[in-house]
Amino acid sequence: MIDTEGSLIHVVDHGVPSSLKAEEGSVWVFTAQKFEGSRPFTVQANYQGFSEGIMVGDELVIDGGMARFEVVEKMGDDLHCKCTDPGLFLPRAKLSFWRDGKLSYHGLPTLSTKDWADVDFGISEGVDFIAMSFVNDADSVKDLKNHLFAKSSKSISVLAKIETLESLQKLEEIVEASDGIMVARGDLGVEVPLEQIPTVQEDITRLCRQMNKPVIIASQLLESMVEYPTPTRAEVADVSEAVRQYADALMLSGESAIGLHGQKALSVLQMASSRMELWSREENRQSSISNRQLGGSLSDCIAEEICSCAVQMANNLGVDAIFVYTKHGEMASLLSRNRPYPPIFAFTSDSDARMALNLQWGVIPILVDLADDMEANISKTIDLMRTNGMVKEGEAVLVVSDLTATHATSTIFQSIQVKIIV
Repeated sequence: MIDTEGSLIHVVDHGVPSSLKAEEGSVWVFTAQKFEGSRPFTVQANYQGFSEGIMVGDELVIDGGMARFEVVEKMGDDLHCKCTDPGLFLPRAKLSFWRDGKLSYHGLPTLSTKDWADVDFGISEGVDFIAMSFVNDADSVKDLKNHLFAKSSKSISVLAKIETLESLQKLEEIVEASDGIMVARGDLGVEVPLEQIPTVQEDITRLCRQMNKPVIIASQLLESMVEYPTPTRAEVADVSEAVRQYADALMLSGESAIGLHGQKALSVLQMASSRMELWSREENRQSSISNRQLGGSLSDCIAEEICSCAVQMANNLGVDAIFVYTKHGEMASLLSRNRPYPPIFAFTSDSDARMALNLQWGVIPILVDLADDMEANISKTIDLMRTNGMVKEGEAVLVVSDLTATHATSTIFQSIQVKIIV
């Protein structure tokens, strides 16, 4: 996955190669002019017109609130700012401007010239996902997808990052246009009151699930581990809440990109999320999930009903795994949407489908050659899974499929079976 930068304003240089502390009352110069060497209390921004429209008295916010400044003087294109809320100033920190409690926009495009070059680089490198920053409408997502369709020989998924008020106002159309969503809470927290972030996160996650689009919760999950080897208890609780909301994936940002304890942060994230998954599945064992229907055609509705029934059956019978045989991943995705207790092993012969299914909640995709003979597929994959120690003798697996035989009707394999491993 690559992440577009977006047309945001960020720090190019603040005089030192690492983070530094902005002290209360200190006066800093923010400029677009390049400088060499160390210039204390001077910050170079990446965007030449970053100060256009900014007035004395406006507030400059660093990285969504890590530090705050008041603009006390404007000299040409340079801003002289006094620190009003001390905090950590990270390399390549993001800058935003506020006036009267509202964000001041610069009217920058969603994808910059550099972003388009980065996208083409990603295509040449064969990336699987592009996370698109600062998406404000569905049109920008569609433009990128059209570009990828024209330029790439493989399927590349577009994940829209939700991090502005405007994106929340057009959320449903953005989710519909995208292949998945990333909740970028750091930047979103600048525009949304802090107390609303938990409910906004849950609303986005619920909508994505209703529309059967994977959702990633990202940024500031274990923020203290950028500097410290142990997270706060509140951060662990935050991670657990994202798991309880059935997010498809969790993503570290600064903790692994610039943090001092990247590997340990990943271990903590794995441990906390796995523990919460176990607890949540046990707690909800008797609960049922009500989802609106996605499909419009009869065959789509049948597939949804089969997956819904399959998950309920798997939960009630307490099977050890669900095996799904899928060409493009649709049925595996529908099973994931219902959040079953047992793991979902998705067998596909399509490498793009296998990669895309890696992002789906609870799905373990496996690339295999599949035949028209369904019983042969089942026998082959059970042998494979048993050989690799992923299922054991005596365990029960529930089997579903959306494969279509070349010589049969489209409903030939739309059934549910339970197999005992022997």
